[in-house]
Amino acid sequence: MSDKVVLAEKLALFSDHYAPRTVAEFNGHDIMVVKVEGPYHWHVHEDTDDFFLVLKVQLDIELRDRTVSLGPGELFVVPKGVEHRPVAREEVHLLLIEPTGTPNSGDPATAAPRRVV
Repeated sequence: MSDKVVLAEKLALFSDHYAPRTVAEFNGHDIMVVKVEGPYHWHVHEDTDDFFLVLKVQLDIELRDRTVSLGPGELFVVPKGVEHRPVAREEVHLLLIEPTGTPNSGDPATAAPRRVV
């Protein structure tokens, strides 16, 4: 990578929700930004943890036994195998880190395609 990555500039390139964009790669992992709004569906990642860092506004991550609320600058890691559902009451901007090729929906058949910006 020859230039710094400005997350706000990358986020300004798109408007769709729950469609992550890879902004950098790190040791076989994608570093991504995503905009989310509304509830996502319940899903699970059987083989990898799910990393969420809130950049803007607030995100609730619903687990079957509790809800974790995150504000800007706060992060949460959903352990692999734990069913969860992100819920954004308004548009939220996130930074995600996942092994390259991890389907955002937990299922390759319904996952958003990998996009690099």
